[in-house]
Amino acid sequence: MTQPGQTEDAALVLFSGGQDSTTCLAWALARYSRVETVGFRYGQRHAVEMDCREPVREALASGRLGMDHIVDLTETIAGLGHTAMTADIAIETDRDGLPTTFVPGRNLLFLTCAAAIAYRRGLRRIVAGVCETDFSGYPDCRDDTVKAMQLALNLGMQRRFILETPLMWLDKAATWALASDLGGQKFVDVIREQTHTCYLGNRSLCHTWGFGCGTCPACQLRAGGWERWTEAAGCADPERVLC
Repeated sequence: MTQPGQTEDAALVLFSGGQDSTTCLAWALARYSRVETVGFRYGQRHAVEMDCREPVREALASGRLGMDHIVDLTETIAGLGHTAMTADIAIETDRDGLPTTFVPGRNLLFLTCAAAIAYRRGLRRIVAGVCETDFSGYPDCRDDTVKAMQLALNLGMQRRFILETPLMWLDKAATWALASDLGGQKFVDVIREQTHTCYLGNRSLCHTWGFGCGTCPACQLRAGGWERWTEAAGCADPERVLC
């Protein structure tokens, strides 16, 4: 049941400028009459992703795409300590078995901020591109975490938010396939050319799947998914480079 002040057919998408959140944005635009976006600055090494957001929004522009929000958490997250995502630290596995790119509390903060915006904007649905099927091992990307956050946010804000995670059970190949289903080759090309995933923020090297260093975990996941999808889909020219 939708509460007073909430619009059932409206969503807020956590939109970083990367492949997953761009796919989620297209997914939301295909379903809801009003879609807004929110992005976060947190001192990320790949801050170039923030520069990718507006070109992607322009590429997907429609009457359904509404306001964009930017939240700056740089001082907050920096004050909690450095990780390989926010400082020049080697990307490796730490003694707890987690990648050093894991930023403790990041997605929990993101969802809390998004819910606060959704509260004020009357948006019931909050869409996030987290996934525990083909991911870097972050515990705050798990389905159990999202379900727990939904309960906490609904209790703490006295709302009935729905946290939607359309990629939760998809591997990267299936994410490329979903993009193709949503917008065909044109949308796939937007993801390849305009989005950014590389943890190191490298946009000087171009690959068949887009820009990136090609060696960090994010690039490897994206590249592996591209290879599996193009092979399974029998793409006519999977080696075509757009950049």
